[in-house]
Amino acid sequence: MPVLETTDKITPRSALRHRPITGDDALKEPNPVVVNPTAPIVKRASRLRQPDTDDEVTEWKHADDNDSDTQGGGTSTAKSAGRASTTSKAAPKTRLAAKTKTGRQQLLQIHPLLYLGVGMLAMLALLAAFIVVTNWITTTLDDIHYGYPRTSQIDAFVGHNESAGMPSHFIALNLHGRIEIIELPGGDATHARIYLGPQLYGTNADRVPVTLSFIDVNGDNRPDMIMHFQGTQVVFINDQGGFRPLRPDERAPVEQFLQHHSQ
Repeated sequence: MPVLETTDKITPRSALRHRPITGDDALKEPNPVVVNPTAPIVKRASRLRQPDTDDEVTEWKHADDNDSDTQGGGTSTAKSAGRASTTSKAAPKTRLAAKTKTGRQQLLQIHPLLYLGVGMLAMLALLAAFIVVTNWITTTLDDIHYGYPRTSQIDAFVGHNESAGMPSHFIALNLHGRIEIIELPGGDATHARIYLGPQLYGTNADRVPVTLSFIDVNGDNRPDMIMHFQGTQVVFINDQGGFRPLRPDERAPVEQFLQHHSQ
Protein backbone atom coordinates (compact mmCIF):
# COMPACT_ATOMS: atom_id res chain seq x y z
CA MET A 1 0.00 0.00 0.00
CA PRO A 2 1.48 3.34 -0.96
CA VAL A 3 2.35 5.81 1.83
CA LEU A 4 2.10 9.57 1.39
CA GLU A 5 5.28 11.47 1.91
CA THR A 6 4.97 14.03 4.72
CA THR A 7 7.07 16.94 5.84
CA ASP A 8 7.80 17.55 9.52
CA LYS A 9 5.88 20.33 11.20
CA ILE A 10 4.12 21.50 8.03
CA THR A 11 0.33 21.43 7.92
CA PRO A 12 -1.09 20.20 4.61
CA ARG A 13 -2.85 22.86 2.53
CA SER A 14 -6.09 20.91 2.49
CA ALA A 15 -6.35 21.17 6.31
CA LEU A 16 -6.13 25.01 6.40
CA ARG A 17 -9.36 26.95 6.87
CA HIS A 18 -8.00 29.90 4.91
CA ARG A 19 -5.28 29.99 2.37
CA PRO A 20 -2.19 31.65 3.88
CA ILE A 21 -1.03 34.95 2.45
CA THR A 22 2.65 33.91 2.38
CA GLY A 23 4.14 32.17 -0.63
CA ASP A 24 5.51 28.68 -1.02
CA ASP A 25 8.89 29.77 0.24
CA ALA A 26 7.48 30.30 3.72
CA LEU A 27 6.22 26.72 3.80
CA LYS A 28 9.71 25.43 3.40
CA GLU A 29 10.77 27.00 6.70
CA PRO A 30 10.80 24.68 9.72
CA ASN A 31 8.16 26.61 11.77
CA PRO A 32 6.23 29.08 9.60
CA VAL A 33 4.12 31.79 11.27
CA VAL A 34 0.52 31.95 10.01
CA VAL A 35 -1.00 35.45 9.95
CA ASN A 36 -4.79 35.94 10.15
CA PRO A 37 -5.70 38.66 7.64
CA THR A 38 -9.05 39.41 9.28
CA ALA A 39 -7.64 40.32 12.69
CA PRO A 40 -7.21 44.09 13.20
CA ILE A 41 -3.73 45.40 13.78
CA VAL A 42 -4.94 47.73 16.56
CA LYS A 43 -7.90 46.83 18.72
CA ARG A 44 -10.79 49.24 18.15
CA ALA A 45 -11.58 51.33 21.14
CA SER A 46 -15.13 50.89 22.47
CA ARG A 47 -17.11 53.94 23.55
CA LEU A 48 -20.22 53.89 25.71
CA ARG A 49 -23.18 55.88 24.42
CA GLN A 50 -23.81 58.88 26.60
CA PRO A 51 -27.38 60.06 27.34
CA ASP A 52 -28.61 63.16 25.48
CA THR A 53 -27.99 66.32 27.44
CA ASP A 54 -28.13 69.99 26.77
CA ASP A 55 -26.88 71.17 23.37
CA GLU A 56 -24.09 73.32 24.77
CA VAL A 57 -22.70 70.44 26.90
CA THR A 58 -22.79 68.10 23.89
CA GLU A 59 -20.94 70.57 21.70
CA TRP A 60 -18.37 71.13 24.48
CA LYS A 61 -17.74 67.40 24.73
CA HIS A 62 -17.38 67.12 20.97
CA ALA A 63 -14.76 69.89 20.99
CA ASP A 64 -12.77 68.16 23.75
CA ASP A 65 -12.95 64.86 21.91
CA ASN A 66 -11.66 66.46 18.74
CA ASP A 67 -8.70 67.90 20.63
CA SER A 68 -7.86 64.55 22.18
CA ASP A 69 -8.17 62.86 18.78
CA THR A 70 -5.68 65.25 17.30
CA GLN A 71 -3.18 64.45 20.06
CA GLY A 72 -3.88 60.73 20.20
CA GLY A 73 -2.69 59.80 16.72
CA GLY A 74 -3.97 56.59 15.20
CA THR A 75 -6.26 55.64 18.12
CA SER A 76 -8.21 58.92 17.76
CA THR A 77 -9.04 58.02 14.17
CA ALA A 78 -11.09 55.04 15.36
CA LYS A 79 -12.78 57.13 18.05
CA SER A 80 -13.68 59.93 15.63
CA ALA A 81 -15.74 57.52 13.55
CA GLY A 82 -17.91 56.62 16.55
CA ARG A 83 -18.31 60.26 17.55
CA ALA A 84 -19.34 61.20 14.02
CA SER A 85 -22.16 58.66 14.11
CA THR A 86 -23.30 59.90 17.55
CA THR A 87 -23.20 63.53 16.36
CA SER A 88 -25.25 62.67 13.26
CA LYS A 89 -27.92 61.07 15.46
CA ALA A 90 -28.01 64.01 17.87
CA ALA A 91 -28.18 66.64 15.08
CA PRO A 92 -31.99 66.34 14.44
CA LYS A 93 -32.71 66.70 18.16
CA THR A 94 -30.44 69.74 18.32
CA ARG A 95 -32.25 71.39 15.40
CA LEU A 96 -35.65 70.58 16.96
CA ALA A 97 -34.56 72.10 20.27
CA ALA A 98 -33.28 75.20 18.45
CA LYS A 99 -36.59 75.60 16.60
CA THR A 100 -38.55 75.23 19.85
CA LYS A 101 -36.37 77.81 21.56
CA THR A 102 -36.81 80.22 18.64
CA GLY A 103 -40.61 79.76 18.74
CA ARG A 104 -40.68 80.57 22.45
CA GLN A 105 -38.61 83.69 21.88
CA GLN A 106 -41.02 84.83 19.16
CA LEU A 107 -43.97 84.33 21.50
CA LEU A 108 -42.25 86.36 24.19
CA GLN A 109 -41.37 89.17 21.76
CA ILE A 110 -44.98 90.36 21.20
CA HIS A 111 -45.48 93.95 20.11
CA PRO A 112 -46.86 96.22 22.87
CA LEU A 113 -49.62 97.47 20.55
CA LEU A 114 -51.14 93.99 20.66
CA TYR A 115 -51.69 94.33 24.41
CA LEU A 116 -53.20 97.78 23.81
CA GLY A 117 -55.60 96.40 21.21
CA VAL A 118 -56.67 93.54 23.46
CA GLY A 119 -57.24 96.01 26.31
CA MET A 120 -59.39 98.25 24.10
CA LEU A 121 -61.49 95.30 22.94
CA ALA A 122 -61.98 94.23 26.55
CA MET A 123 -63.08 97.77 27.49
CA LEU A 124 -65.57 97.87 24.60
CA ALA A 125 -66.97 94.51 25.65
CA LEU A 126 -67.35 95.71 29.25
CA LEU A 127 -69.02 98.95 28.08
CA ALA A 128 -71.47 97.05 25.88
CA ALA A 129 -72.29 94.71 28.75
CA PHE A 130 -72.78 97.69 31.10
CA ILE A 131 -75.20 99.36 28.65
CA VAL A 132 -77.20 96.17 28.21
CA VAL A 133 -77.45 95.61 31.96
CA THR A 134 -78.40 99.27 32.60
CA ASN A 135 -81.15 99.18 29.96
CA TRP A 136 -82.48 95.94 31.37
CA ILE A 137 -82.60 97.37 34.90
CA THR A 138 -84.32 100.56 33.70
CA THR A 139 -86.90 98.63 31.70
CA THR A 140 -87.60 96.30 34.62
CA LEU A 141 -88.12 99.22 37.02
CA ASP A 142 -90.46 100.95 34.54
CA ASP A 143 -92.40 97.71 34.15
CA ILE A 144 -92.85 97.55 37.91
CA HIS A 145 -93.74 101.23 38.33
CA TYR A 146 -95.73 102.02 35.14
CA GLY A 147 -96.74 98.60 33.82
CA TYR A 148 -97.37 97.87 30.15
CA PRO A 149 -98.69 99.80 28.34
CA ARG A 150 -97.00 102.60 30.26
CA THR A 151 -99.57 104.29 32.48
CA SER A 152 -99.46 107.03 35.12
CA GLN A 153 -102.26 108.72 37.07
CA ILE A 154 -102.66 111.99 38.94
CA ASP A 155 -105.40 114.04 40.61
CA ALA A 156 -105.56 117.84 40.24
CA PHE A 157 -107.96 120.74 40.65
CA VAL A 158 -108.16 122.40 37.24
CA GLY A 159 -111.61 124.03 37.43
CA HIS A 160 -113.55 121.41 35.41
CA ASN A 161 -116.85 120.51 37.19
CA GLU A 162 -115.18 120.27 40.59
CA SER A 163 -117.96 121.94 42.57
CA ALA A 164 -118.33 118.92 44.82
CA GLY A 165 -114.71 119.33 45.99
CA MET A 166 -113.51 116.22 44.21
CA PRO A 167 -110.40 116.76 42.01
CA SER A 168 -110.31 115.74 38.40
CA HIS A 169 -108.57 112.45 37.66
CA PHE A 170 -106.06 112.19 34.79
CA ILE A 171 -104.61 109.06 33.20
CA ALA A 172 -101.53 109.39 30.98
CA LEU A 173 -101.19 106.44 28.63
CA ASN A 174 -98.51 105.45 26.10
CA LEU A 175 -100.43 103.18 23.76
CA HIS A 176 -98.11 101.72 21.09
CA GLY A 177 -96.02 104.90 21.04
CA ARG A 178 -98.99 107.31 20.92
CA ILE A 179 -99.57 109.48 24.02
CA GLU A 180 -103.17 109.73 25.18
CA ILE A 181 -104.52 111.65 28.16
CA ILE A 182 -107.85 110.67 29.71
CA GLU A 183 -109.57 113.25 31.97
CA LEU A 184 -112.41 112.46 34.34
CA PRO A 185 -113.66 115.95 35.34
CA GLY A 186 -114.54 116.16 39.03
CA GLY A 187 -114.44 112.36 39.23
CA ASP A 188 -117.42 112.13 36.85
CA ALA A 189 -116.73 109.43 34.25
CA THR A 190 -119.80 110.47 32.20
CA HIS A 191 -117.98 113.66 31.13
CA ALA A 192 -114.63 112.03 30.33
CA ARG A 193 -112.40 113.66 27.74
CA ILE A 194 -109.47 112.26 25.74
CA TYR A 195 -106.54 114.38 24.57
CA LEU A 196 -104.15 113.08 21.94
CA GLY A 197 -100.49 113.88 22.47
CA PRO A 198 -97.50 113.43 20.13
CA GLN A 199 -96.54 110.19 18.39
CA LEU A 200 -93.25 108.68 19.60
CA TYR A 201 -90.80 106.98 17.25
CA GLY A 202 -87.69 104.93 17.68
CA THR A 203 -86.67 101.69 19.34
CA ASN A 204 -88.89 100.73 22.30
CA ALA A 205 -91.00 103.87 21.82
CA ASP A 206 -93.96 102.03 23.31
CA ARG A 207 -92.04 101.59 26.59
CA VAL A 208 -91.47 105.30 27.27
CA PRO A 209 -93.25 106.36 30.48
CA VAL A 210 -95.35 109.57 30.45
CA THR A 211 -96.13 111.73 33.47
CA LEU A 212 -98.26 114.88 33.99
CA SER A 213 -97.97 118.09 35.98
CA PHE A 214 -100.24 121.17 36.19
CA ILE A 215 -98.78 124.72 36.28
CA ASP A 216 -100.11 128.08 35.13
CA VAL A 217 -97.73 128.96 32.28
CA ASN A 218 -99.60 131.92 30.70
CA GLY A 219 -100.69 133.85 33.81
CA ASP A 220 -104.50 133.40 33.52
CA ASN A 221 -104.75 131.80 37.00
CA ARG A 222 -105.78 128.44 35.56
CA PRO A 223 -103.38 125.46 35.79
CA ASP A 224 -102.23 124.19 32.43
CA MET A 225 -101.31 120.57 31.67
CA ILE A 226 -97.67 119.64 30.94
CA MET A 227 -96.67 116.22 29.60
CA HIS A 228 -93.20 114.86 30.49
CA PHE A 229 -91.48 112.10 28.51
CA GLN A 230 -87.86 111.43 27.46
CA GLY A 231 -86.71 114.82 28.80
CA THR A 232 -89.34 116.65 26.70
CA GLN A 233 -92.20 118.87 27.87
CA VAL A 234 -95.41 119.39 25.89
CA VAL A 235 -97.87 122.05 27.14
CA PHE A 236 -101.65 122.00 26.72
CA ILE A 237 -103.41 125.29 27.66
CA ASN A 238 -106.42 125.19 30.00
CA ASP A 239 -109.15 126.95 28.01
CA GLN A 240 -113.00 126.83 28.07
CA GLY A 241 -113.36 123.82 30.34
CA GLY A 242 -110.74 121.70 28.56
CA PHE A 243 -107.16 121.60 27.31
CA ARG A 244 -105.86 122.56 23.88
CA PRO A 245 -102.39 122.59 22.21
CA LEU A 246 -100.34 125.79 22.09
CA ARG A 247 -100.95 128.34 19.36
CA PRO A 248 -97.92 129.68 17.45
CA ASP A 249 -98.12 133.09 19.19
CA GLU A 250 -98.11 131.42 22.62
CA ARG A 251 -95.10 129.19 22.06
CA ALA A 252 -92.29 131.72 22.69
CA PRO A 253 -93.53 133.08 26.07
CA VAL A 254 -94.39 129.58 27.27
CA GLU A 255 -90.89 128.29 26.41
CA GLN A 256 -89.33 131.22 28.27
CA PHE A 257 -91.48 130.44 31.29
CA LEU A 258 -90.52 126.78 31.24
CA GLN A 259 -86.80 127.62 30.97
CA HIS A 260 -87.06 130.03 33.90
CA HIS A 261 -89.13 127.56 35.92
CA SER A 262 -86.69 124.67 35.29
CA GLN A 263 -83.78 126.80 36.57
